[in-house]
Amino acid sequence: QVQLGESGGGLVQAGGSLRLACAASRSDLNINAMGWYRQAPGKQRELVAVITRGETIYEESVKGRFTISRDNTKNTVYLQMNSLKPEDTAVYYCNAMIGPKNFWGQGTQVTVSS
Repeated sequence: QVQLGESGGGLVQAGGSLRLACAASRSDLNINAMGWYRQAPGKQRELVAVITRGETIYEESVKGRFTISRDNTKNTVYLQMNSLKPEDTAVYYCNAMIGPKNFWGQGTQVTVSS
């Protein structure tokens, strides 16, 4: 069993920054991809950013503001969020694709005040 532990959410004013981190509970993993999704109240969960072995993909509205990175030695993925906007407010979920399976973190709240 694999658990994903998230940290770094919180309350920030518009224009501010936050850094999210997500670490897998085991190091002996062959992780194909790690990423971040978010879900705002009343909306569906959506992809924010994902990093695979060779590329990164961003949702259009976060391009140029968010940066995803990964430390393979720690099986940890980070999401640096700059120039935050109120519309970025959501619960952010970490995701890891390990073999054919998807694993999810419990989510961390990000609230951006105007």
